[in-house]
Formats: sequence, structure tokens, C-alpha cells
Amino acid sequence: MDCLFCKIIQEEIPAAIIYEDEKVIAFNDINPQAPFHALVIPRQHIRTLNDITEPDRELVGHMIMVAAKLAEQQGFAGDGYRTVLNCNEHGGQTVFHIHLHVLGGKAMGWPPYQAKLKTL
Repeated sequence: MDCLFCKIIQEEIPAAIIYEDEKVIAFNDINPQAPFHALVIPRQHIRTLNDITEPDRELVGHMIMVAAKLAEQQGFAGDGYRTVLNCNEHGGQTVFHIHLHVLGGKAMGWPPYQAKLKTL
């Protein structure tokens, strides 16, 4: 398998790992979009959100719990943070192994991207 995140899990590629357990690992994003930007990835390869099955429900919930734990440890859980799961190309997914972005340490705007709207 030629999956970047699977190679990180197998320690073939280095990463700044900040959390790990039997189900997931978390590491700092190499292109941070906030003062704190980490990725939580399952050890199990799941290509996209569309590929999650009923038995994966607990694993995905665990990813979210780990994100909350990281926000608490980093000291911004009370102020707030953003979590993002991208799906496929139009959703912004660039590595096809599900991963939860955890961003914090600053106020986040909404919407995150404003396209220039064409008027009629």
C-alpha cells in the first residue's frame, strides 16, 4: 500500500507524534493552519468518510474523543477549537486515509472560505 499515513503508522516515515494508543495516532500537521494543528488518524486504513462502515462507528467516535483530549491538554478546549474531516477531492481531502484535523489556539472565522459570488 502506498499510503502516506500508513507509512507513518508503520514508522517508515517520521512524524511529530503527540498521542498514540491502540486505535489511533495523532501528530502535528506539516503545514499548520493555526497555532495548533494536529491530525488524528486511525491505525486502520479507511480511504474516505464514504468508506466508513457500521463497525467503524466506535473508531470514529474515538478519534473525536482524542481531539477533545488534545484540545484540553493544549489549553484551548474552553476557548474553542475546530475539527475537520475532509472527504474526497472537492471536500479538500489530499491523503486518502481518513484523518481528523484539530485546529486551535486562535479564533476561527466562518465560513472558512468565501468564494467570490457571481451576481446575475
